[in-house]
Amino acid sequence: MTAEPVFLTFGDPVPPERRYPADVVARLEPDAREIIARYPDARSALLPLLHLVQSEDGYITPAGIAFCGGLLELTPAEVTAVSTFYSMYRRRPTGDFLVGVCTNTLCAVMGGDEILADLIDHLGVSPGGTTADGSITLEHLECNAACDFAPVVMVNWEFFDNQTPESGRVLVDALRSGEQVTPTRGAPLCTFRETARILAGFPDARPGSSDAAGSAGDPSLAGLLIARDRGMQAPATDRPDLPDNASPDAGRTGAADEAQASRTAADKPAPAPDAQPHDHTATTDSKEV
Repeated sequence: MTAEPVFLTFGDPVPPERRYPADVVARLEPDAREIIARYPDARSALLPLLHLVQSEDGYITPAGIAFCGGLLELTPAEVTAVSTFYSMYRRRPTGDFLVGVCTNTLCAVMGGDEILADLIDHLGVSPGGTTADGSITLEHLECNAACDFAPVVMVNWEFFDNQTPESGRVLVDALRSGEQVTPTRGAPLCTFRETARILAGFPDARPGSSDAAGSAGDPSLAGLLIARDRGMQAPATDRPDLPDNASPDAGRTGAADEAQASRTAADKPAPAPDAQPHDHTATTDSKEV
């Protein structure tokens, strides 16, 4: 087994096996240039560029890293550092549908652990694995900020709320059979690579997809609706400069200015006891001592 080449600075030669073929470069580069043109600093384009190369390969490959680094004058090490920091960038080949099961506290309490265990048995793969037909990659996910719909399953970053082991099996079977599946909130699913291209900043060209954006559901609004029904309001402020139930930001600028002035005065060193006021009208020749 030969050691992989070490890249120390931008401009080091990239072995041919770690580069995209010329036809892939010709296809990707116009889109990459369009992405880069959106940013005053070209390096800010790295995140969407990583999504772009992920849409090509299904995960972040050495060729994708070299492609991004070459366009942005970054070393492979710098690109790799970013791509391994964010969990949405995959490090291994990914199926057409990335099925993630949340097992953080609330989802676990509501049945997330059972859903994940059932899918492991049903699909015959462990978290991180992909089915033999390449259709499903199963993932164990951290919190997806949808606790009010727990337990939650995500497919290509789209929400499937209030799931059970039975509904999870129905979902993955439908995906594997090629059925069109629509999440609880959002547009019908597209493949993982198509999703990556959308995340790179290119429009979803499917008819009606942009009109299917999800909105907050009843569980998300339950607290607000109860408060309105009971005539509840925020507690009165104990700040004398604000009326009851005023916005916490009201008058904040003036208060901040006063606080800053007080801090400035407090930080200013006091004059020494024997110090005499400086007479700015008098001048001293530095040569005369």
